[in-house]
Amino acid sequence: MHAVMFENYGEFPVLTEVAKPRPKPGEVLLRVAGAGACHSDISVYRIFEEGDPGAQEPPFVLGHENAGWVEELGPGVSERIQVGSAYLAYGPIGCGQCRKCVAGLETYCENVASMPYLAVGLGRDGGMAEYMTVPAHHLVPLGDADPVAAAPLSDAGLTPYHAIKESLPHLAGGGRYALAIGLGGLGRIGVQILKALTGATVIATDVKEEARARAESDGAVTVGAGEDQVERIRALTGGRGVDAAFDFVGATPTLVTAMASMAQGGRCNLVGIAGGTHEFSFFANPYETYVTTTYWGSVPDLWEVVDMYRAGQIRPEVERFAMDDALEAYRKLEAGEVNGRAVVMPNSS
Repeated sequence: MHAVMFENYGEFPVLTEVAKPRPKPGEVLLRVAGAGACHSDISVYRIFEEGDPGAQEPPFVLGHENAGWVEELGPGVSERIQVGSAYLAYGPIGCGQCRKCVAGLETYCENVASMPYLAVGLGRDGGMAEYMTVPAHHLVPLGDADPVAAAPLSDAGLTPYHAIKESLPHLAGGGRYALAIGLGGLGRIGVQILKALTGATVIATDVKEEARARAESDGAVTVGAGEDQVERIRALTGGRGVDAAFDFVGATPTLVTAMASMAQGGRCNLVGIAGGTHEFSFFANPYETYVTTTYWGSVPDLWEVVDMYRAGQIRPEVERFAMDDALEAYRKLEAGEVNGRAVVMPNSS
């Protein structure tokens, strides 16, 4: 079968032929409808080097945002998983035994150091192929919803959802403000989630005018880049600052902007993993400001994300690519030419 393979550190992936997988006990075989191309994939093959924290040993099939139709049940899988039906696949894979894993939060597995991989598409073969195997308890039913458009939700929907859900106490009540920095695949869905779950005024910022226009269509008030960016953000809050900020980029300039925009007692969520840093000291930041990181989300979170998607509260913007054009999807993603999420369709026929 065709697959997009990460073969060596520092090298662009290749489109090649690999053997069709077979489901092991507790797994299903998924006929992939859509696989999202994520900036994390670029980090896997462009930035990480052997031995780096988070680096996963090649070779393996990319693709950690996946949806498709169940083709075959592995040994021991309940027939409540319906062959032929569409499902969204949760990506992280933990040990399955620790306190985090049994709660469905496998992205925070306590035994991650002893695991051979982090997730499907991150050390274990992922969904940039015609078929993939998935633990059965990682499947969330999609019903009649489009699995191609749904595929990015397993990261680009789940990641902002978890960060926003954890921040809801800071956004409860009148006169609250939320800030979304970076309006790509995660940021735009993040704006939609904020509008659906809170009554806060959502302020969104991005260097791209077209990205800001899309956020405005989702109900956000937008601010462009520039030297007075923070002043304009704070002016929208009456000078008080925002109660929760979500940095979907994670570079040093965006993190500095987020922290400079905070209100006292606010929560700054570093969601993007671009490696940015910020100096924290007693007098440099508003009193009782929380700075935290979140990584992906839980299986129960993903069920709630799918509920929002099926209710029309989340509307992923996807650019579709046939399997033969999968490498072009990554080229465009690297060049910043993708609006929303690039989704490869290994079984577009």
